[in-house]
Amino acid sequence: MVNRRRFLAGTSAAAATLGFPAIMRTAQAADTIKFVSILDQSGGLDIYGKPMVEATRMAIDEINAAGGLLGKQVELKVYDPQSTIQFYTQYATQAAAGDRANVVHAGITSASREAIRPTFARFKTLYFYNTLYEGGVCDMNCFCTGSTPAQTVEKLVPHVMNRWGKKVYLVAADYNYGQITAQWVQKYVRENGGEPVATEFFPLDVTNFGPTIKKIQAAKPELVMSALVGGAHVSFYRQYAAAGMNKNVPIASTTFGVGNEHKLISAEEGDGMICAYSYFEEVDSAVNKAFVERFQKRLGADAPALNELAARSYEGAYIWAEAVKRAGTADRDAVIAALRSGIGFDGPSGRVSIEPKTNHALQNVYLAELKEQSFNIIESHQAQPPTDTLLVCDLVENPNQSTFKFENGLKAAGIDI
Repeated sequence: MVNRRRFLAGTSAAAATLGFPAIMRTAQAADTIKFVSILDQSGGLDIYGKPMVEATRMAIDEINAAGGLLGKQVELKVYDPQSTIQFYTQYATQAAAGDRANVVHAGITSASREAIRPTFARFKTLYFYNTLYEGGVCDMNCFCTGSTPAQTVEKLVPHVMNRWGKKVYLVAADYNYGQITAQWVQKYVRENGGEPVATEFFPLDVTNFGPTIKKIQAAKPELVMSALVGGAHVSFYRQYAAAGMNKNVPIASTTFGVGNEHKLISAEEGDGMICAYSYFEEVDSAVNKAFVERFQKRLGADAPALNELAARSYEGAYIWAEAVKRAGTADRDAVIAALRSGIGFDGPSGRVSIEPKTNHALQNVYLAELKEQSFNIIESHQAQPPTDTLLVCDLVENPNQSTFKFENGLKAAGIDI
């Protein structure tokens, strides 16, 4: 089990010694390629951000150890926005205008992404968003490598309905991701002959789920679908198990485990839950086993479990590096053209490449069941396209499109909003 207290204490101490929530990984150098990461290492979203930062650091260290890029070292600077949108906007401006970053990998929530994406477009700073999300971003300057509902939820819903039943109760975080993902879940439930009996949304700081658990008991669904987010929402799974509900009404989730929640709750509380992501630490491949071994050796007892967010942060850095090599320069326009040329990276999750109409990832998808705080993979799907975002985005036809119109995507998919 991860020693999370030691992990948090170690990283907090490192930040404290600097007296500022930015950590420079290498000395300033005039002739480097600049890579900036803006990810939450404190606040309620740190359970997601910390593994992402460590995976990014490992990727950049490996790239530099192999000679860097174009004869230059990659200079990594990491900012901690502390789960606060104001700091995201502040550090985005600093990265683009002050640091003059060649690339920025940033953002966990959709709110943070949409707060900073216009800044990077304005300053013409290449931007990577490596977090699973609700789909719909269409922006030549933005590359979204995380999975979208059409890649994961579309496979998760019919699997658990065939296994457990047709009556589904939804619980979700009360912001863009939770609200939009809930609508995709409802669509897939209905398409597979099911009934969404109720949907509830919760602010990210909610910790008391007693009233909702009583509602679930009264509604008598056959399964619960969760799109809860953040450290506070871990309380739902503990309280659900304490009420004995996990023995009677199983849970599937679009988010559980990407914050390593399965290591924070007990096996008794979590066993049987089913999730779908583009990566699990338990992927059975030589590349992934070597990746996990390097990561654990690097961090020792403080190593967090690896998840889609961490793996995609690592792979996102390498896809960008491959594009720099192909382009022969770190200049934005040339790197964008290289990213959209069909290159990819064979990483721990499998082959990851960029789909050029959307600048989203073509990626493998895995379904897995939780047992004894580990995921057992039960299905795999190769090279899944982001079909939801393809409904509203075609950067080949319209390279100047720069939108996030999830309403259009939902309507195009036949979802009444």
